Amino acid sequence: MVKAVVSVVGKDKPGIIYGVSKVLFENNINILDISQTVMQDIFTMAMLVDINNMSLEFSKLIEVMNEEGEKLGVRVTVCHEEIFNSMHRI
Repeated sequence: MVKAVVSVVGKDKPGIIYGVSKVLFENNINILDISQTVMQDIFTMAMLVDINNMSLEFSKLIEVMNEEGEKLGVRVTVCHEEIFNSMHRI
């Protein structure tokens, strides 16, 4: 299974989870795990997703998620699991 980490940060408002998960659904990406919280009015979310069967290139996924983040007024970051693990290895 090929995985990626999707993180979202921004001012809380309705529709953020819907907007991000809609893009994932439309591109055949399965959410494996999700953690979300609101600290005062700051929304934060981290998702582990299965990108094994996604219907677009990884670079295009990053572009599409950035566009959705702009529409929602949040910052969306997509990182391949191997790179994420390498960045956080002690």
